[in-house]
Amino acid sequence: MELMTLSDEEKAYLALRKSLESYSFISNETWQALRGFSKFRSLTKDCILYRIGEVPNSYAYVYQGLVRCFVYDEKGNEYNKNFFDEGMFPGSMTALLTSTPSILAFEALEDALIIEIDFSAYRKLMIEKDDLKLFQIHYLEKNWLLAKEPREIEIVQDNATARYLRFIDKHPNLVDRLAQYHIASHLGITPTQLSRIRKNL
Repeated sequence: MELMTLSDEEKAYLALRKSLESYSFISNETWQALRGFSKFRSLTKDCILYRIGEVPNSYAYVYQGLVRCFVYDEKGNEYNKNFFDEGMFPGSMTALLTSTPSILAFEALEDALIIEIDFSAYRKLMIEKDDLKLFQIHYLEKNWLLAKEPREIEIVQDNATARYLRFIDKHPNLVDRLAQYHIASHLGITPTQLSRIRKNL
């Protein structure tokens, strides 16, 4: 008997459901509704997923690849706010919630396969479905409330070496996938400083 091979799209949707259910059970009814307003996409390296100054209408789920979220400072320098690898959800949440132009940009650092989720339809479904509400609560608790405070404290209290060691401890799978200047930008230091830190370890 010949085994059926799943397409990348089907694998991506299976991975999305698994990621959702790592936070809270999702019923088949809710899942089918969510699939109805989601779209599978491929991105090439350096593709801008969401641009600064645009009002977004969706957020994404990363099945394969790596996406960075960055902003420009007053001098025009890039600052990498976050990195999103497999299983994560990049999107400009403040802009989505307020329907205002995003101050953040999201760029694919590798060829990527993603699922884009219509935000307005997602919000409507979340209001209707308790299982999606529970997912949202647990996701926000883990990725916003519990993760944000330590990050803010380490920026103020830790020196550059401590911040780098914390980064590689928390994201060991990203160190070899990111250019040194992207890591340096995220840590708030120059690539030269990062090179010096790595040599001294």
